[in-house]
Amino acid sequence: MIADLLDLSIAAGAEIMTVYASEFDVEIKPDASPVTQADTRAEAIILAGLAKIAPDIPVVAEESVAAGRVPPPSDRFFLVDPLDGSKEFISKNGEFTVNIALIEEGEPVLGVVYAPALGRIWWGGKAVPAQSAQVEQGKIADSTPIAVVACGPQGFRVVGSRSHGTPELDAYLEKIAVCDFVAAGSSLKFCLLAEGRADLYPRFGRTMEWDTAAGDAILRAAGGTVVTLDGAVLRYGKRDQPSDSDFANPFFIARSTGNNN
Repeated sequence: MIADLLDLSIAAGAEIMTVYASEFDVEIKPDASPVTQADTRAEAIILAGLAKIAPDIPVVAEESVAAGRVPPPSDRFFLVDPLDGSKEFISKNGEFTVNIALIEEGEPVLGVVYAPALGRIWWGGKAVPAQSAQVEQGKIADSTPIAVVACGPQGFRVVGSRSHGTPELDAYLEKIAVCDFVAAGSSLKFCLLAEGRADLYPRFGRTMEWDTAAGDAILRAAGGTVVTLDGAVLRYGKRDQPSDSDFANPFFIARSTGNNN
């Protein structure tokens, strides 16, 4: 399945880049998040592709959920964010991604993250080693294995959201030894950890499962973890939550191995 998902991500990315190069309109959804033609057109490509690749596996996709199209609960399903980092897309800084993940019994077992403007793709899962590669003319060049590294004695290399800083994050960072802080958009933050280029990604802002699942799968494959503030492993397929909507994540900390914060 991984080869098909890689091809599908690249196809969706090509559609996104067509819109990226044009004059596009921006709409605001009821949850106050922006959406463009790139989101809807990329999601249509992904949904059509998944229907051929794995017709029996339900798909929870961001724009479909926003439109009220939500499949019944299932132990095995896809999570799709056709364009993660809409603010980065709109500002044209290139830090947006296509995210596709496969979930089994609450665990992200396979994930693909593609940054079409950067020409870079990452993938990995429970039975798939974490890897990254350049994408050239719509094709994947030689891939490279990736893995997390333990935090060095100088302190934590922290990566955080370019668009969603919070007072809670500031308070957290004051309590730990930070040797470097890098801002990045979308699921690229998970990929930086998976490549060993950062140690911590603390998230004290709202995210949805489709924002995190693909990057989470890759980070786990690379040896990292994603845990909630009480130390529990982040789970997927969350519905009927008393304090939030379906598929909403709690605050979490993504971290490299050997990391106790």
